[in-house]
Amino acid sequence: MNLKQINMAIYATYLTNLYGFKLKKAKNQEEKKKLREEYSLKLLSKLNISIEVLNKENIPKNGQYLLASNHKSILDPSIIEVALLDTSIYGFWVAKKELYNSLFFGSFTRNAGSILLDRESSNMAPFFKDTKEVVKDGFSIFIFPEGTRNKLDTPISTFKEGARIIALKNRINILPVYIKTNANKVLKEAIEKRTKGLKIQIQIGEVIDYKDKTPLEENYKKQFGIN
Repeated sequence: MNLKQINMAIYATYLTNLYGFKLKKAKNQEEKKKLREEYSLKLLSKLNISIEVLNKENIPKNGQYLLASNHKSILDPSIIEVALLDTSIYGFWVAKKELYNSLFFGSFTRNAGSILLDRESSNMAPFFKDTKEVVKDGFSIFIFPEGTRNKLDTPISTFKEGARIIALKNRINILPVYIKTNANKVLKEAIEKRTKGLKIQIQIGEVIDYKDKTPLEENYKKQFGIN
């Protein structure tokens, strides 16, 4: 690592843990939403990255949704948080067990509003119970249907069936979003070259009815013109 990379790593660690502490002290979910947005804006600003939202008019004014996004970068949650600024949509992130136990992300993930997904567990009943509680309390659910970051040279990797099951079980429609820019490449440029004026585009799709029997991946590809 060069000096620029080391400085950025130190700053990111400091910022993430600082907001992990602030989120733990937050009095309600509205306060947590504001803190998540604040964290995302500060991090992206430090990286000299701006977010351009395409088809912003597709963002619903209200309601609860299963927000489904592709996933290539550790920045993706922050990109989505910024895209939803000034909206009433607040969701709990589906987060894998590894993030809960991470020295870097652990405190933030546990306190930011998330639903623990233990992929090694043979009993998924507690997970689905938690999703029901979140929806019952009036919140949305945010998920990466690919299950993990897509490290292939393809726009998306295969969607897991779990996302559609969550939507069906909770009777919530799906809001598809597509991070059109390869955010991982932009992040690398931001860290290694400190390039100014970097931009990431995120596209908002049209809401998909939870009763739609078309496979989510097929629906998603069609909406965003992915081959």
